[in-house]
Amino acid sequence: MTDNRRDLGLDAWGALLRTHASVVPRIEADLLAATDLPIQWYDVLLELEHAPSRKLRMQELGKRAVLSRSRVSRVVDELVSAGLAIREAEPADGRVFYAVITPAGRSRLRRAAPAYVAAIGKHFADHLTTEEFRTVVAALERVLRASPV
Repeated sequence: MTDNRRDLGLDAWGALLRTHASVVPRIEADLLAATDLPIQWYDVLLELEHAPSRKLRMQELGKRAVLSRSRVSRVVDELVSAGLAIREAEPADGRVFYAVITPAGRSRLRRAAPAYVAAIGKHFADHLTTEEFRTVVAALERVLRASPV
């Protein structure tokens, strides 16, 4: 890698981190104002909604929602307390637990979705062209494919 390429790579990485650090809190603020739903709750509910049987093992949920193992456990505890999810033991192995979205969780997710989509538009998507979307998606998916899971 040439110095220029290395410098550009560092610039791109820094821009990605700064953008994430700036945009996510603004999306969360809009989501909270409109729905009183924290973004981590939304992300976990969204992953559960799209999972087979609408449930995921805690470890898999942490990977998909990009949360640490301890954080995903706390978020699921909060969702359980709010009636938006339940914990379900694996019948064959009582040490394994699934997080399962409840009908109330599904309803809350559906009600919050328009605010979430609007916030992503306002703070991210409205600032990029269609071609830039394609470039960002292609580039980031290439990085993901190169990363061990």
